Amino acid sequence: MLAKVILDFGSARMRATTVAIPDPGPLERFLPESAPGCAFVRRGDGFVALGEVARFETDTLEAADVWWDEISDHIDHDSEMPGEFGTGPLAVGSFTFDPDRSEDLSVLIVPEVIVGRRGELSWMTRLGPAHRSTALPPVAEPTRRPGGLEVLGGSMGEGVWTDIVAEVVELIRRGEVHKVVLARDLLVRSDAPFDLRHLFGRLLAGYPMTWAYLVDGLVGATPELLLRRQGGLVTSRVLAGTVWKDAEGTDPLAKAAELARSQKDISEHEFAVESVASALAPYCQAMNVPEAPSVLKLPNVMHLATDITGVVCQEAGALTLAAALHPSAAVCGTPSHLALDIISELESLDRGRYAGPVGWVDTQGDGEWAIALRGGQVRATAPSEIQLFAGAGIVADSSPEAELAETAAKFVPMLQALGLD
Repeated sequence: MLAKVILDFGSARMRATTVAIPDPGPLERFLPESAPGCAFVRRGDGFVALGEVARFETDTLEAADVWWDEISDHIDHDSEMPGEFGTGPLAVGSFTFDPDRSEDLSVLIVPEVIVGRRGELSWMTRLGPAHRSTALPPVAEPTRRPGGLEVLGGSMGEGVWTDIVAEVVELIRRGEVHKVVLARDLLVRSDAPFDLRHLFGRLLAGYPMTWAYLVDGLVGATPELLLRRQGGLVTSRVLAGTVWKDAEGTDPLAKAAELARSQKDISEHEFAVESVASALAPYCQAMNVPEAPSVLKLPNVMHLATDITGVVCQEAGALTLAAALHPSAAVCGTPSHLALDIISELESLDRGRYAGPVGWVDTQGDGEWAIALRGGQVRATAPSEIQLFAGAGIVADSSPEAELAETAAKFVPMLQALGLD
């Protein structure tokens, strides 16, 4: 295990204060360009987080879970709204898809200031040894649109990628594995360091039904919630099976019917549902797994979707559950250990924190962790480059050309945010 504490509380007690505030308006307007900031927002609800009181870099969810438990024990929290979901001190993080095969580290950040909204409730939490101010942070400077953009291509050409898909299909048909999720990337360069706040705002506007996230250089808008733990309940939204808009402008209802009848997509979805249900079962006293999926409609694609719910054991916090669920068949394949080996051997791509958990946890173990999809990553060593990612689930009936088209559709949200649509 590799772990690195950048800032730490030491043995000192820390005081958190949470106060109710008037509706602050668009949360993203508080994100500054010049200082660390995180965000997790869906349909206007969620939070932005400013500053860092503590930061933990690691290669395992389990290590992050232990560290956060220790940090939580040092926090005294005064709140005007005790028990309200998502209020109070939080840890915000994103984790690598495969820590054994990535040069990136996962990160868990304890922010200094949080401004949040959920429904009619708005709040601010400040964390630190002497915080007493109830003033909102200042509205930040306007965001910068990227300029001089150049698409540099990916780690492999489209023809190479479709050849790999065909190779994986043969492995599946021979019975060596049931499903493998293959990803590809695009590198985009700007003439100046990216202002990720601009991309985040564009994603919020264009894809309000998704969970928009911004954590330590990772930005995107994902439709897939790995889990929400709220009190005694856990929910996981499973997405697998996809159709996308075509040039002919096919009626959306016809596309939805096509998806619901597609044996290939139904098979892919069933693998993903089974993997999540099996992973959650040891932590739940009871579970509900719908017999058939629904169709989730997004601006550019439709997915088969299943919401799994369970009554969770009290000792299983959100990070514990995320460690149990990741990687699911929706982003890896099944059996997962075989799919991971195939991905490592054939994909020729370091996914970094793409397709890993991204989200937050509170001091009681409640929280929300999504899967970092429809996004891109900017690394500190190359602030003028962003690596975009998209993936597709490969099963026995997969067509390499269709899977390539699916990844192209999944690049669209980030390309639109960049202004390259």
